[in-house]
Amino acid sequence: MHTQHLNEQLVRVLKTIGYDVGFQKGQGQYLYDRDGSRYLDLLSGFGVFAIGRNHPALRTALKSVLDSDLPNLVQLDVSTLAGVLAERLLKHVPYLDKVFFANSGAECVEAAIKFARGATGRPGIVHCAHSYHGLTYGALSLTDDANFRGGFEPLLPGCTSVPFNDLDALERALSSRQIAAFIVEPIQGKGVNIPSDEFLPGAAALCRKYGTLFVADEIQTGMGRTGRFLAVEHWNVEPDIVLLSKALSGGHVPVGALLTRKHIFDKIFNRMDRAVVHGSTFAKNDMAMAAGIATLEVIESEKLVEAAAKRGAELKLALMRLIPGYELLKEVRGKGLMIGVEFGPPKSLRLKASWNVLESASKGLFCQLITVPLFKDHKILTQVSGHGSHTIKLLPSLNITEEDCKWIETAFDTVIASSHKVPGAIWSLGKTLVDNAVRKSA
Repeated sequence: MHTQHLNEQLVRVLKTIGYDVGFQKGQGQYLYDRDGSRYLDLLSGFGVFAIGRNHPALRTALKSVLDSDLPNLVQLDVSTLAGVLAERLLKHVPYLDKVFFANSGAECVEAAIKFARGATGRPGIVHCAHSYHGLTYGALSLTDDANFRGGFEPLLPGCTSVPFNDLDALERALSSRQIAAFIVEPIQGKGVNIPSDEFLPGAAALCRKYGTLFVADEIQTGMGRTGRFLAVEHWNVEPDIVLLSKALSGGHVPVGALLTRKHIFDKIFNRMDRAVVHGSTFAKNDMAMAAGIATLEVIESEKLVEAAAKRGAELKLALMRLIPGYELLKEVRGKGLMIGVEFGPPKSLRLKASWNVLESASKGLFCQLITVPLFKDHKILTQVSGHGSHTIKLLPSLNITEEDCKWIETAFDTVIASSHKVPGAIWSLGKTLVDNAVRKSA
């Protein structure tokens, strides 16, 4: 049915890399395939399942909404559940005052563009190289990836990029005083790139200097993912706008939230005839609001922010200990349970020749020699952190256990060890992937 009615290319990808196992059930941090085999999910729906799949507290909350016959989406009314969720979110970000709800992270980015332009009267938006902010037109205009942008240009005018971690370049861009907002992922999702300790505080100071709004895209990094409720807390930065989504949904009902300062919000909704100047039909639906409330309660009651910090530090250290033993393993970086495992060119001649064959066929192809056997032989689901990337990203649920971390460490150690044996089973897989890549480009 997917081949006939949906995305045939995605089906071909899954079959090519052996991921077509037919998942039948999800529980917590685990997935189960059609044969009942258990997998450890290190994708968590690209960070959606921070509290794990099918959490009982979330299910209870959603069932209670369905059983309550609430007057959902009246539109000419205000939602009690939306008010409760907004209040609870702002308790975690006390320097902000107002919340705008949307249906997704990309919708939040679109709202941020409108809010920034509307509040400042300026046209320009600055983002960072290697950024990812979404695939709708405004968000795509702030996403620095030719693979996503190709075929869809021209995009939104007035959007420019500066190198990540480059304060001089940012100041040059902002000094025109035509930039409404600087939008940045505190930790870049594509590559798990960590800012220098100076970058985010310096960027916030420059934004204040030039009258530009500082927008933190915490759609993937927020809600405890990095061991703090917001990733910007690691650098003591207080943005003008914070964007949340993904984990806020609990994995059941899509929801996004833009948190901002009152003076910005009031410039958008500044008169009664502009009370609905921006909105989204389904944005404050009761199921989404209940999912957000229940998710926050689980994060707080189960102390998942603290758990992410502890487990993440332990897992990162365990993986870092592997580096001296493997020339292909270059770096392990991240905060909390957002971890990047980066591979790079080897020094030995035999490995270098094999690496070069893969790279000439398709940049970043080597990582598939790690992710595929992790999946097939060790029942661990993960993937590369972006197109052409040499980094595998780990985004598990925040409730993974010490046993899960040992599972990850052992699996990575075994697979990476196999990748250093030429010839070997992993490099036979590499030849198959190269053949597929060559056929694709022919």
